[in-house]
Amino acid sequence: MAVAEITLEEFEKIYEGAIEDPAKAPKNLFRRAYNGTIIALSYAEILLSQALRLHGPDAPVGYPDTAYFLPVIRSLSGEAVTKLGELVPILNRMRSQVKPELTFENARLWGEATLYAAEIIEAIHYLEKDEPKVEPWTGFLTDPVLRKYGIKLVDWTIPGQAVIVGRARTSKDAAKIVEELMGNGMMIFASDEVIEQLLEENVKLGVDYIAFPIGNFTQVIHAVNYALRAGMAFGGIPPGLREHHRDYQRRRVRAFVLHLGEIDEVKVAAHFGAIFLGFPVIVDTPLDEELKDWYVSHTDYDDIVKFAMELRGVKLTSVKIDIPLNFGPSFEGETIRKADVHLEMGGGRSTAFELVRTVDIDSIKDGHIEVIGPEADEFPEGSTVPLGIIVDIYGRKMQVDFESVLERRVHYFINYAEGLWHVAQRDMCWLRVSKEAFAKGFRFRHYGEILIAKFKSEFPAIVDRVQVTIITDKDKVEEMIKAARAKYRERDERMKGLTDDKVEEFYTCTLCQSFAPNHACVITPERVGLCGAVTWLDGKASYEITPTGPNQPIPKGPCLDEVKGMWASVNEVVKKESRGTIEEVNIYSFMDKPMTSCGCFEAIMAIFPEANGIMITTREHKGETPCGMTFSTLAGMVGGGTQTPGFMGIGRSYILSRRFIAADGGLARLVWMPKELKEFLGEDFRARCEEAGLGRDFVDRIADEGVGTTPDEILPFLEEKGHPALTMDPLM
Repeated sequence: MAVAEITLEEFEKIYEGAIEDPAKAPKNLFRRAYNGTIIALSYAEILLSQALRLHGPDAPVGYPDTAYFLPVIRSLSGEAVTKLGELVPILNRMRSQVKPELTFENARLWGEATLYAAEIIEAIHYLEKDEPKVEPWTGFLTDPVLRKYGIKLVDWTIPGQAVIVGRARTSKDAAKIVEELMGNGMMIFASDEVIEQLLEENVKLGVDYIAFPIGNFTQVIHAVNYALRAGMAFGGIPPGLREHHRDYQRRRVRAFVLHLGEIDEVKVAAHFGAIFLGFPVIVDTPLDEELKDWYVSHTDYDDIVKFAMELRGVKLTSVKIDIPLNFGPSFEGETIRKADVHLEMGGGRSTAFELVRTVDIDSIKDGHIEVIGPEADEFPEGSTVPLGIIVDIYGRKMQVDFESVLERRVHYFINYAEGLWHVAQRDMCWLRVSKEAFAKGFRFRHYGEILIAKFKSEFPAIVDRVQVTIITDKDKVEEMIKAARAKYRERDERMKGLTDDKVEEFYTCTLCQSFAPNHACVITPERVGLCGAVTWLDGKASYEITPTGPNQPIPKGPCLDEVKGMWASVNEVVKKESRGTIEEVNIYSFMDKPMTSCGCFEAIMAIFPEANGIMITTREHKGETPCGMTFSTLAGMVGGGTQTPGFMGIGRSYILSRRFIAADGGLARLVWMPKELKEFLGEDFRARCEEAGLGRDFVDRIADEGVGTTPDEILPFLEEKGHPALTMDPLM
């Protein structure tokens, strides 16, 4: 892994201008930070001494479901702490770097020491089983949560992170601030009394809302170790490169601290921990002393969010949508339970479909929304409603091939509205409207408002005019779904004809380089991007929309190895995009020079040598796997733009590809996968197995966690089922 060298002198330029006149340095602010650091270190020392007496130095310490040990310590010092006694010299080292001179340089080092103290305190809490156990409190955020939002972080769908600490003047003020942050799509970490204030106002919190109530004040360290893991997981920065991690946080993790209410000395010390990492601190109380651009006061709640985002350099290009609901990616993961549903559409309960069509200029009235059938307020609460959503688009550069690409965005755009829920697509779509959303004034025409605004703002290069038709009349829905299904069949036949052999170019995807600078996906018709969200048609559409964007064509040119899938042109592009760290890539092999992995992959393949095959695990599978590593541990090994033969991140749908590890034996090598993944792939998986000559029942010959997670448990099952991998040529 090549990491550009950063000198201390260069890194210090980050802070230039914070103190314009050294004679006017905020000595009192520094003094409070110094005192707070001593208190924090002393408290950590007391807890550590007590824990050592009670548990002994060999007691295991660590957080659940992470490959990064204690991430603050791991990233900044490189130490892989696993035992309680190993924390003693680390704490002593932090004490030794606390010098009493009241300077900005020392204040940042005190902040670093305070971060270490908080990490040690929370590690002991986990050892003592004294961590949050009741939702919505999250405590430590596991690696699957980190990676779940990876693609949104790297493409700036989530524009930044806000760490909120303390207590707002009123609970309504707290709710207003957080809802404004949610509306701007920010990832939120909340700690201290503000959590209770938000719960009082019924603000939606939790992993699904990208709004993490991590716990009491010291648990704010979980916001820090989340950010530092991003540098290791997505940035590919090795543990221990302290200045590189600090530089990465300043450049890539656009975070700030918003402190509400009273500030004691320990909190001032923690603030300087944030500043040490490049995160500015904004407080809502007047300050006698400030640090320009780093430690400032802003007392007006009406625009404190805007002020904080501007200070951190978070730029938004949002468009105002005329709907009565809060809107932003924070609500995409919202679940609407059956008891909270006002209206429900599709999902097998009623006929429903959605369709994007390309039309000519004479067939469209820009901005027009028509509802054919009853509006939402004409159905009784609890009704199951037929629904058709037709989006007609005209654009001078619009192409029929782009229809399915834009159609998939209907899912995301509708889910961005608070109280609206959408899963699946085409004629399998399933939508819900919550009682709360209906009470706020949502009506079916607002689907049109959302789709018109978002298609125009997200795809200005190809979308000139949009009109939306919402159909709730049962007979009309039944009539139009026939036309929609004919369109789906036409597209599917077109897509089946798109094979790697029949196109003249592949596409790169460098979206993840924001976090994994040495990684580049190569997207082909038969290989989806690792995140599962970017197909070859997506890449083609993206290039047409933004010719200088993250998806660039790779003219195929001469093929160097047709079996393994190596092209000279692909090697040239990958070498350039990986900053020279990767020389060659085989598209059809994961054993010999495989494609690199970022950190946003949906699943991971790993060699299972005892069975002469491979296993696959997913982010959703929390348990052990046959290779002895959880998803998180595997992800830590293969992510960050590394090329790791025998291990590779993939998109789920790649399993259904005819080119799935074709050079290594294809589907016949698959010996273990989670039940959840089998169910997700469903009937398409059985059909693909039959097409490959393995029979539809091959899915049942693949072991899962119900069979076991160790070779001793799995091998007898594979032998009983006559799994073909056992008699194939050796993988290694």
